[in-house]
Formats: sequence, C-alpha cells, structure tokens
Amino acid sequence: MPQVQGIDPPRVCVIPADFAGLRLDQALARLFPEHSRSRLQICLKAGTLRVDGGAAQAKRAVLGGERVEFDPPNPEPSTAQPQSIDLDIVFEDAQILVINKPPGLVVHPGAGNPDGTLLNALLAHAPALAQIPRAGIVHRLDKDTSGLLVVAKTLEAQTHLVRQLQARTMGRTYTALVHGAPRSSRGVVDAPIGRDPRSRTRMAVTTRGKPARTAYTLIERIGQLSLLACKLESGRTHQIRVHLQSIGLPLVGDPVYRKGARTLQLEGFARQALHAAVLELDHPKNAKPMRWESPLPEDFLALLAQLRATD
Repeated sequence: MPQVQGIDPPRVCVIPADFAGLRLDQALARLFPEHSRSRLQICLKAGTLRVDGGAAQAKRAVLGGERVEFDPPNPEPSTAQPQSIDLDIVFEDAQILVINKPPGLVVHPGAGNPDGTLLNALLAHAPALAQIPRAGIVHRLDKDTSGLLVVAKTLEAQTHLVRQLQARTMGRTYTALVHGAPRSSRGVVDAPIGRDPRSRTRMAVTTRGKPARTAYTLIERIGQLSLLACKLESGRTHQIRVHLQSIGLPLVGDPVYRKGARTLQLEGFARQALHAAVLELDHPKNAKPMRWESPLPEDFLALLAQLRATD
C-alpha cells in the first residue's frame, strides 16, 4: 500500500492482489485514505481517476493488478480571512487540534456572521488549514453552546475523523440543564430529525427526518429543573435541543426550542444551557484512543450556584 504524505498521494499505483473482490471504491479508499469514498466516486465520474487507462464504475469488483492513475483535485483555498481571535487549545499535534469553544463564538461564517468565527481564528492560528475543506472543521457546535470540538490539520485526518462520526465511534457527551424531570434516571430518545415543515430555520422530530439517537442520564435535580448528561449516538443539527424538547424537557435558556418551558429570571445567563463536556476519538494517525473533558464554563457554574441557592 502506498504511503501518503500530506495531501499529495501517489498519482500512479497498482491495486494489490489481496484487494481482489473489493468494490473499486473500497479499494481506492484504502489506497488513498486521505480521500473519502464519496470524493473518490466523484473523481471516477469526472475521469480524474482512471483504471487501466479508462473510466471505471465504483461498484465493480477489482481483480488485483489494475493500474490506477489519479489526478487528485486541489482543495479550493478558503476565501475567509485570518483573524486574531484567542483560542482555548486543549490539545494540538500535527494531525488534530482540540478546541474548548466559548459560548457566543460562531463556528463557521454564514448569513449574519461573515467573520469573527472559529474558522477565521483557525486560519490565523494555522494558515495551512486554508488548504483543507472547511479549514479542517469536522463537526460544529451552535453559537451559544460551549465546549469541545476537534479540527483536522490534514486531509487524511479529516477523512478519518469524518468516518468515525459516520461509524458513531466518536464519543460526544454534553451537560444540559432542562425544565422538568425525566421519567427515569436513564433513557434514550430514538426519533428521526429533519427540517421543521412549519419553519425551515428550525429542526423537528419528523418521520421524514434522518435517524437520530440521544442517550441521557440524570445528574442532579434542582427544584423544577434537571441536570443531564447527554451522549450523542448520531449527529443531527440541534439534536439534543430537539430531542429533549420532544420528551417535554426543553433546555433552560433555549430561545428556539422552548415549548413547555416556564419563564425563569436568570441573571447573567442568556443562552441555552448546553455544554460539550467530553470528547472521545481514535487518533487518526496511530488509532490511539483519546479523551478530553471540559469543565463547565463560568456562566454555567454561576447559573447552577444561583439556582441551588434558591432551591
């Protein structure tokens, strides 16, 4: 198997004999692990990836010994501008970067947030990320959700981490403060999530959505509120917020998914009470299991202290 360095894989190679019987796209994903199967399928269709000098179908079985020619697409450089924004870096090496995101920081530029984002900060911290799609960002946190997220520093690392997300082997556990109390101390919400048909800016539990699972554990009861640990078993937009609201446990401070929530006067706290507390993954280079924990930020701790004092 050829050794890949950076984002410049070998342009010509031979499919090993022990790959015989694999689908072509599976064999190519092993030969060029820095590229996802979907990206390789696109290259096959575009003709920039050829087998024995010609076009080939992704589903065809390989025999071994086929000659592969690959003209990999150059990633389009990011058009976002580097900006000097302080980052709380929990871990960094040549492959990945783990960030403890503060509440209020948008992860990726978009409508209403053209700059001042985590992506802009990453480009200033590590300019080479401009050559990686989305500057290496693998998963996102909502603007007002705090906590841990991982960034890939190479194309190979990004592909590896995305595959972990797809295989549900990346562990992500959140701390959430909700209105009400769960029926039991542990439970799982297994309900598909998609766009809310009544409002395209919201997500909702809907039969037309994609499969989604959230496991929760009760940590503490505080008056009419509950502190939960929520573990994602999938990664849909606003998943925890939508799932908890769907079972009558809306997040404290959530401005969108708050049906059934009582009005609370929460001095100094103007966001949803959600924090990405634990991140677990296999290192993309050596497969070593890694784990990080992030303590609750000051505003969340102050909120809990205020609530406990009046309970």
